[in-house]
Amino acid sequence: MSRPQLRQHLSAPGLLKAIRQSFAAIPEHRHERSEISLTDALMSGLAVFGLKYPSLLQFEQERNEALTRSNLKTLYGVDRAPCDTQLRTILDPVDPAQLRGAFRAVHRHVQRQGALAPYRYWDGHALLLVDGTGHFASSKISCPDCCVKESQGKAGYYHQLLGAVLAHPQLKTVLPMAAEAITRQDGESKNDCERNAAKRLLVQLRRAYPKLKLIVVEDSLASNGPHLELLGALNLRYIIGVKEGDHEALFEAVQERLRAGQTEEFELIDARGGVRGFRFVNDLPLNKTHPHLRVNFLEYWEIGDGKERLFSWVTDITLTRANVEAIMRGGRARWKIENETFNTLKNQGYHLEHNYGHGEQHLATVFGYLTLLAFLVDQVQELGCRLFQAARQRFHSRTALWQRLRSLFTAFYIPDWTTLWAALRSGHQRGALIPDTS
Repeated sequence: MSRPQLRQHLSAPGLLKAIRQSFAAIPEHRHERSEISLTDALMSGLAVFGLKYPSLLQFEQERNEALTRSNLKTLYGVDRAPCDTQLRTILDPVDPAQLRGAFRAVHRHVQRQGALAPYRYWDGHALLLVDGTGHFASSKISCPDCCVKESQGKAGYYHQLLGAVLAHPQLKTVLPMAAEAITRQDGESKNDCERNAAKRLLVQLRRAYPKLKLIVVEDSLASNGPHLELLGALNLRYIIGVKEGDHEALFEAVQERLRAGQTEEFELIDARGGVRGFRFVNDLPLNKTHPHLRVNFLEYWEIGDGKERLFSWVTDITLTRANVEAIMRGGRARWKIENETFNTLKNQGYHLEHNYGHGEQHLATVFGYLTLLAFLVDQVQELGCRLFQAARQRFHSRTALWQRLRSLFTAFYIPDWTTLWAALRSGHQRGALIPDTS
């Protein structure tokens, strides 16, 4: 009986090949000749996060083992892996923007295989969730890109990333599209930093995917005039949260329409007796500063089990009774970037907030990008690679899968990814891997 084959473009071999080709196009920043190429250094960094090493020290301890060197070659194409100090030194000067091509290379594979089709949510559009998260913090170490927070007369330094992922309310997998560093130069306040990072991220994302139909889903920080105008200029639809305290004029306009009988409202009773209510009105001015910027307003509430929850959004999609539930679910899907993305990266084996190294230039951000890229490879396989899916289902958690994966990686010769995933799927009961006999 022949063993099952990996789906070439939606499994690790095809994805890592595309990533390596993208890394190979990044100009070498070192003037001196080096035995370790920049491509090998980047792929070694990706291997650290792809194999979920908890530290560079552990990677360093195992790097010189013949078996580890062999498996890095067969799985990641690494000819020479740097030690932990070399890895930090080589990657520190790399401009994180140069890693965006690797994300595009992965998504080209996904698009060509038709694997984005399940993410179409409304009128052929996919939901693009955008939010920020921290991934490094220190009271002592800093660099020019660090954000700074003063507390009790002491400075705290930190790095944040603004992420953008494709998601669907009914799908567990999310697909990171891009990331942008939130840096101190963006402004004096958190709001300015995140807003300016969003400008860069959305512009480069639209440049990379000019024809992709997207609905941007964000929190209330993004519901300001300049940002909505940018979305319109980039031909991006939106569903963005709003809060009454931040949008007094908008909510007053809703109340005026309500008193005039110009809003639509209805409630539904679910099977458990809970109430789900919708109120919506189209063509309102966003605020007094931008009266020309017209938005459509949706309010949604849930009442049940002694609790009441209220949500509000603005959107450029004309609201009707037929589509408000879909728009509501699209807006509420924003939690997926917090839970299915950032929470997974921080608590399920990816160690996003762990300090692998800060560097003097871009190292912390480069490591953040590589972590997100490793996560993207896993998510694509979870979406379309049957062997990966079978291996994933055998373990009660991602963390347990990664622990077993790394134990096989360090104890056996692994000729290819098919063999590795098959061994994980079967519990390595059939002797598929060759043990280290050195």
